[in-house]
Amino acid sequence: MSDALLPHQCDVLVIGAGPAGSACAQHLAAGGREVLLVDQHLFPRDKVCGDGLIPDAHAALRRLGVYDEVAAHAQPVQHVRCIGPSGRHIDVPGSLSVLPRRTLDHILVRAAERAGARLLAPLRFEAPLLDGERVVGARFKTGGTGASHEITARRVVLATGAVPQALTAAGLCERHTPSGIALRGYVRHEGLRERIQQLQIIWHPRLRGGYGWIFPGPNGVFNIGAGLTGSHVQSAKGKGRMQDVNLRDFFDAFCEVYAPAAELMTSGVPQGEIKGAPLRCSLRGARWSRPGLLATGEAIGSTYAFSGEGIGKAMETGLLAAAALQAEARGATDDGAMRQGYEAALKALQPRFDLYESASHVNYHPWLADLIVWRGQRSPRILRRLSGVLEETQSPGRLFSWRGMTKLIFE
Repeated sequence: MSDALLPHQCDVLVIGAGPAGSACAQHLAAGGREVLLVDQHLFPRDKVCGDGLIPDAHAALRRLGVYDEVAAHAQPVQHVRCIGPSGRHIDVPGSLSVLPRRTLDHILVRAAERAGARLLAPLRFEAPLLDGERVVGARFKTGGTGASHEITARRVVLATGAVPQALTAAGLCERHTPSGIALRGYVRHEGLRERIQQLQIIWHPRLRGGYGWIFPGPNGVFNIGAGLTGSHVQSAKGKGRMQDVNLRDFFDAFCEVYAPAAELMTSGVPQGEIKGAPLRCSLRGARWSRPGLLATGEAIGSTYAFSGEGIGKAMETGLLAAAALQAEARGATDDGAMRQGYEAALKALQPRFDLYESASHVNYHPWLADLIVWRGQRSPRILRRLSGVLEETQSPGRLFSWRGMTKLIFE
């Protein structure tokens, strides 16, 4: 599309077409709103992620009506294999699958378009348009000529992910550094296709502060990565610095301590480069709204600190934003009450995020993973609790808090 044909106004402007933005746009468009969904990339496009879809993601995909389409492309998985430093493991059952974000996000974008949303890409968000303190649209840099283009909107949704630039421009950023950082690549290995059929998560002293993973994707291609869930030391002013860890060395250490990872990297066929990306976790680091604007998804920290899983919660928060905007459109609320309702819905999720953050101390004390594995191997009840954590029917605090660990030792 030429720059001259770009629209200049809409009802709702959704910036960012990842899972949160696409879910929000689809719900709004299906409800009769005029929605422009804007992204800085053409689709399909790659996104650094572990690609694991756990039960909360499956539930959101069902709500969006795309579960069957996703399932037709995804690799189904029956277990998460938790592997401690000793090499012992336990397989935790769950409703799981793996699908590269390139495919998943394209499915979600197309669903939003089918619902009536209009996708505009590539347009890079530069700054909000303001009427006093109220956001009334956004200014973008076009992908064609690089010229500026302005779109006015009755309401704006910011779903731009973990990078801080858009949050800063929108006046919402409270912490410039991320909560964590991860490195991942894709490797094809037909020889491991039958041997690795679980989501494998590995804790080890050389991976202190995080973990490594191998997830089996479609067509014999594995997602392999390593991540630090507390990668940056924060200061009171929102600034911070990365811990003294080289992430590529961290990834190499994972391959040294876990033989299947070494085998995958030495005898598999890489499918592109190994790439890194930041994570924002625990619904912290950014304001959730300002007059005329709601922020959602990983921009507001919709990723769990313990596991690094964020796809399901990104869609969930996007749907919460859409629900708040729909309530306002029906006349049930004004802008202030709409924002209060949205933030109240997010606050209702906060205790669960806090529990997962408290559970993340396992990443700093890998021997605790061995304790959980040891107890789970001997207790069907503990295994059911682990499965319940995965399905979000059990609190992670019952197992992963220090109190929970004490019970594991003495029960």
